[in-house]
Amino acid sequence: MDSADERLTALEIRAAEQEHTIEELSGQIAEQWKVMDRMQRKLDALTERFLALEEQAAPDVPVTKPPHW
Repeated sequence: MDSADERLTALEIRAAEQEHTIEELSGQIAEQWKVMDRMQRKLDALTERFLALEEQAAPDVPVTKPPHW
């Protein structure tokens, strides 16, 4: 009976440790998701800004034939 109690206690300890580890990993994933979301919003804003600047800086190039034609 003593061996069964020890095994049960060891299993309970292992289950508690695994539950704690899962909670920690879940928290880390949630934090990384927030960081990725922030980075995506910044990337989107920078992309929009770049496209706007590109439109302003690029002069309209007239369609003409090259001089050798």
